[in-house]
Amino acid sequence: MTSSTSDASSVLKEISAQYPRFTTQLKKAADYVLEQPVNVALLSIRKSAVEAGVTPSTLTRLAKSVGFDRYGSFRQLFKEAVNARQAGTYFSDRAQCLQEMGHHHSENKVFVEFADSAFKNLEQLFQDDTYNKLQDAAQLVINARKVFSLGFRDMYTCAYHFSYVGGIAFPHIQLIRGYQGTLLSELGDIRADDVVVAFCFEPYTTETVQAIRVARDAGAKIIAFTDSLRSPIALGSEIVFSLKNDTPHFFPSLTSTITLIEALLAECVSIGNKEMVSNINRFEETLHRLGGYHED
Repeated sequence: MTSSTSDASSVLKEISAQYPRFTTQLKKAADYVLEQPVNVALLSIRKSAVEAGVTPSTLTRLAKSVGFDRYGSFRQLFKEAVNARQAGTYFSDRAQCLQEMGHHHSENKVFVEFADSAFKNLEQLFQDDTYNKLQDAAQLVINARKVFSLGFRDMYTCAYHFSYVGGIAFPHIQLIRGYQGTLLSELGDIRADDVVVAFCFEPYTTETVQAIRVARDAGAKIIAFTDSLRSPIALGSEIVFSLKNDTPHFFPSLTSTITLIEALLAECVSIGNKEMVSNINRFEETLHRLGGYHED
């Protein structure tokens, strides 16, 4: 291994630099590594080859092209990067790789990659196992004293969407905002008969992980939206939805998470009572009365 490829970030940059000189098959292998570096770490060479649409020997040739004597050493570097969770460089590296991809392909490759990743993410979502968990999660949401929606940074979007839409029908759903030092005060309201719906994907947000510990200590049931059973919010959770968020973009996709939120709330509404319908009607009537909707 050369000194220029001593860490995963350097390897990704070297692959991007050499990309124009690669054969068609090596470019397919390179696309896979650039877009799915975590899978390189987690999957065997045979499984990665299937995902990439190439042969194992092609992945080995790619590894050798950037200074490795065998694929095992190449993969080990990505394992170390995943274990170290190099959050400071993860997103910027993916952004640079995205630019490289667009530079080397004048056609609509990035757009096609977006479509492909979105379909794959949703395909993994709509499985029988997901629906079974969805039914169980809906029962927890409906029967809880309170439901707290929790997520920070990009996952705040998901937490807000769940609490806003869900709160229209179910007023006991509320958002944990954590503004201006109020996080601990908000977490202090959680009790054993409550449910916390948490959103957290790698790189895992410290505030979310710590908040889940507080919720567990209070005895609350956790519904976790995350990316792996190895996620720090998955352990001890009542229900875990493990979702794919792959994308050629430098920031993880929210497509499957938002879709599952809407599916969960739809399931809640389908088994809800008449009071829930009244809550929705009252919300709409109030907005109309206050001029919340534009009308010509």
